[in-house]
Amino acid sequence: MNRRTLLRTTAATVVVTACGSPAATPGGTATKSPSPSSTPQPTGSKATVELAKGGSFSFTLRPDKAPQTVGRFVEKSKSGFYNDKIFHRVEDWVVQGGDPLGTGTGGEKVPSEYNDLTFALGSVGIARGPDPAINNGSQWFVVKKDSAFLDKQYTNFGIVTSGMDVVNAIKIGDKIKTIKIE
Repeated sequence: MNRRTLLRTTAATVVVTACGSPAATPGGTATKSPSPSSTPQPTGSKATVELAKGGSFSFTLRPDKAPQTVGRFVEKSKSGFYNDKIFHRVEDWVVQGGDPLGTGTGGEKVPSEYNDLTFALGSVGIARGPDPAINNGSQWFVVKKDSAFLDKQYTNFGIVTSGMDVVNAIKIGDKIKTIKIE
């Protein structure tokens, strides 16, 4: 190996080590650059998530505050995208699912859509990686506690209206059976 190749390889290794590999991004939102695509138009005001193990919870959608986010969520829900996806992250304050890989690293990059909604108990948001300008296009979460520290840091697009006991009982690996949009 010549000196130039050695230096280039060493520099690349340092950058990957310092910045992290896209395949190993912590926080569950390794994503690609946002791709220009038509923005889905939100159609629906309520989502009901039915779990494979039984039980369901519902939340209102807020297209008035996050129209692109709601549009993508509605489109994916109606297409069956979320069927059989797992909740890969469960902590005392949050449950998160919708990752196509089931590891917390899948999903596409889309522009962030911040708003003035506060992350109160039962709020529904979209995951993101380290770049606040970029949201994950698939992964979503529900907060199990007031989480105002997320305000204007994550896109809030709904709030649970029934079944918070079901949300609180979700375990890692629990599957979404279906999401129905009304």
